[in-house]
Parts: sequence; structure tokens; C-alpha cells
Amino acid sequence: MNYIKRYNEWLNSSYIDEMDKKELIDIKDDYKEIEDRFYKDLEFGTGGLRGVIGTGTNRINIYNIRKTTQGLADYLISSDKDSFKKGVVIAYDSRHFSDVFAKEASLVLAGNGIKTYLFESLRTTPELSFAVRHLNCSAGIVVTASHNPSKYNGYKVYGFDGGQVTLEFAKGIMESITKVDDWDRIKRLDEYEASEKNLLNIIGKEVDEVYIENVLSLSKGDNTSDVKVVYTPLHGTGLMPIKSCLDKLGYDIHLVESQTTPDGDFPTVKSPNPEEHNAFIEAIKVAKSINADIILGTDPDCDRVGVVVKNYEEEYQVLTGNQVGALLVKYVLSSKENITDRDVVIKTIVTSDLGAIIADSYGASVFNTLTGFKFIGEKIKEFEDDNSYNFLLGYEESYGYLAGTFVRDKDAVIASMLIVEMAAHYKKLNKTLFDGINDIYEEYGYYLDSLESFVFNGIEGQRKMKNTMKDARDIDKLIEIYPNIKYIEDYKKQERYFVNSHETEQISLPKSDVVKIVLSDESWIAIRPSGTEPKIKIYYSSVGKSKNEAMDIMTRLKLSIKELL
Repeated sequence: MNYIKRYNEWLNSSYIDEMDKKELIDIKDDYKEIEDRFYKDLEFGTGGLRGVIGTGTNRINIYNIRKTTQGLADYLISSDKDSFKKGVVIAYDSRHFSDVFAKEASLVLAGNGIKTYLFESLRTTPELSFAVRHLNCSAGIVVTASHNPSKYNGYKVYGFDGGQVTLEFAKGIMESITKVDDWDRIKRLDEYEASEKNLLNIIGKEVDEVYIENVLSLSKGDNTSDVKVVYTPLHGTGLMPIKSCLDKLGYDIHLVESQTTPDGDFPTVKSPNPEEHNAFIEAIKVAKSINADIILGTDPDCDRVGVVVKNYEEEYQVLTGNQVGALLVKYVLSSKENITDRDVVIKTIVTSDLGAIIADSYGASVFNTLTGFKFIGEKIKEFEDDNSYNFLLGYEESYGYLAGTFVRDKDAVIASMLIVEMAAHYKKLNKTLFDGINDIYEEYGYYLDSLESFVFNGIEGQRKMKNTMKDARDIDKLIEIYPNIKYIEDYKKQERYFVNSHETEQISLPKSDVVKIVLSDESWIAIRPSGTEPKIKIYYSSVGKSKNEAMDIMTRLKLSIKELL
């Protein structure tokens, strides 16, 4: 079906609201915009939906939320006979229409006879993960687009274990969604009827309190330090849980008042992404005014946290996710007695190897997973099911960290508490976290990392992305550009190819569109398309005996990628 036909079907459908039809009428002469909105359906990926807010098949709106939720309901009913009794818990962040989309999802589930627990107001993604387990639900939904710009929103689904849905679960939902081929297939109750039938239940503080108690149970240190903390939720959900935890532990916390109010426009930042220095401009002003030791910033759904500390020039510097991960590995392991190889740290394949080297030095085991915290969550469940390993810490380079097992996704509340404790620990030694990471470099080697993203919009962009990944698999070209290649990992083929011996071995991870080029000095480049955005991401890791050597290698890696792509 072509995009004009789809456009006209929506325009003439009695199911589409008149206000939304007006939005479509306003673009009637903009064929490029019509094409982008209707050339495909917004896809339910490995974790859920994410897209630009608006009317159309390729936009996130109440219609696609209803259709997706009907697919989820159908899948739950067909695969879990107790889904009616267990129910689904739903949370949402501060983005535009998040509350509307969450309510629509709850009413469609109610229309299918599935009990829902809807948070009374915005809550973090990690608390949603906790709530699934705490309330013994069949599944969970969180409406968020994480750290994306304000025009985006999303819909993520969680399984009964509190982790993002497995590949099998996601496939089942996708297949069920495709069968919702008519608006009449969608069952929905109004809010009054759903409440009267006890199918819509509003929850809030009773879950908050238990969640925060669990977070505090992970506290590892003496919290008597006078460390000064500046915190910004970047207009998102993190204020209540993070301030509650740090207040209870007695820390001196200062808020960035201009960014504490939830606001889907994110008016004080270009993007609410704690990976970017620009997100901390307001926080750094506050930090300078009080001579703060550390700045924390969380993204809108509070699953990622960025950390800013003073460097040797007394300037505030954003630490990378890999640096914070390495610091946390050392802090968590050094706080534990009697570490054995049953104690485990988990990281992703595009995360620096520095944390793994540290974990190994303490005698702990390290597991690698595909990119995405869902795979770390799956490993935790696997260890729990077979009682094989003791999970200590999981992390990824994109600012996601988790300790404990009561949450099964990255948790910026837990991470923020541990990071502040870690800063307090170093302050008692008359050191900062910047000193801490440099001590790690001196002991384990200089591991530098970087990330570049290339955007490919529209239909033509999708073609270019495919061609780029094809070029990245050209082994002859790779060898020509990188004469010191040790091996190439192709996660789509699930194969590791050793260049010198021409031997191959299987990679025991699920298939994924990732290519990783590992050099003889253990530096590497990884190339993958984003699973949620029209981007190709390129990860770099350089290793040197000194900072200058590592920086020189990083420069060469970045130059070489231009020749490759």
C-alpha cells in the first residue's frame, strides 16, 4: 500500500479524532512529510516503540499505542493463563502525552479483562521494573523515549521478571500486533467502567517506599563525609527518588532549581541527555557557586546518570560512562570480602574492557552481552534460575549501571547513591573521582573511549545505513586499512574471524547487526545501527601505556573510520 493511500485512509476513517485529522489536512500539500508519516508502520522493535509524536502510521500517537497494547494483550492471554489475575503495571515520564499514552494503554488492557496498576503520576523506569516484580505482574509498560529530544516518545515493555522483554517475548508481541489489522479489533473500556470493574488501579507511595528501602539496602559506606552534591533531573522523573535516598543518607545535596520541574519541552537544555556536556551547563553554574565536589544528572526516565567532577585544572569535566563504570567496579569489588569466580560483573560488547580487567584482578568473573541492558537483565535471571553466579554489578558505556537484583534494568537511583558514596570515600582520602580514574589508569593502563553517531533520515537514509553496514563487513577492505587486525567479530554471523590463522570460532550470543574490529594492541572499533533511532553508532576504544599513547591511537582510529565508511 502506498503512503498516499494510507494517508487518505486515516483522513477518512471515523476512528481518527477530528483534531488529528486537522493535523493531517494541514500537511496535504507537503508530500515529503506525508511520505515520512505513512511510508511504514512504526515498528515494535526488540523492546518496544519509539518515534516522533504525531498523527500517522510512522508516528507515536494514541492509535499506535492502542494497537500495540491490543497486540500485547492478545499475546499475554494466549501465552499466560494467569495474566488476568497478575495484571500489568504502567509508568510514564514527563514527556508530551506520556500520561495520555499510559492511560490509553491501561484502558485497552482493561478492555481485554487484564487488571492494570497505573502510577498516579510520573515515575522512573527502574521503579517500573521493580514494581513488576513487587506486584507479581505478568508484564510492565513504561511510556518514555529516554534521553531523546522532546519531539520523541516511546513505549517499552517489560516481562514478569522485571527485565525488558526477551527476544522471544518481543517476537510474540510483534506477531500479535500484525494481526490487529482493523481498528475494530481493539477492545477498550472508558475510565469509569475500568475503575468500577477493578481493572484500573492507581498506585503510588506504597510502591515508592518499598523501592527506596531496597535502594538504601545497597548502601556500602560510611556516609559521614561532607561531600557537596549538585543534582539535576533535567526536567524528568528522578527528583523524588534520588533526593529521598540522598537525604536519608545525610548528604549535602543542592538542586538545579531551573531543571527540577517536569517539562516535556526540556526548556533549559538542547537535549536531556546526561552523556552530553551541554546538559550540565546550568548544573555547573550551581556547582561553581558552592564549590561542589560532584554533579549528577539523570535523563527523563531516570535510568541513566551522568557524572561531572573537577579535573586537575579545577574545571568541571563530564566523565564518560566507561570511566564511571570502571570506578564503580573497583568501588563495589573493593567493598566486598571473599570474592570468588562465582561473583560476576556484566558489561556489553561495546563497553570498554577496563572494568573487565579490574574485575579479573579481584578474582571476579566477567560476562559480555549484546548492546542493551535487556541482555544484562536476562543474564541476572539466568544466574538466578540455575544458582550459578552471584551478580554484583552490570553496566554499559551509555551511562547505565545496576547493582542488586530487585531491579532488572539500568537504575540511575541506585547508581547515583553508589556514585555519591564513592565520591565520599575518595574525599576522605583527600582525592576526587578524577584522581580515582587516573589511579586506575596508572594501575591498569590507559583505556580511552569515544562514540560517534551518524544520522540517516527517511527512506534514503535507511538504504545508506544498510550499505554502510555492508561495507563494514568487507574483510579485504578491513585488512587493507588495519594491517594490525587481531580478529573481526561479526555478531550477525555469530562468528569471530582470526586474520593471521584464517580460523573462525562461534560467538555464543544472539544474532545482532554489529561488527567489531579488534587490533593487536587490544584497541578496537565497533560499528552498529541503533535499535531505536535512524543512526549508525561507532564506538572506539584505545589502549596505551600512557595517556599520550592512547590519545595517538584514538586519533588514528577515528581517521581510519573515514577511509572505511
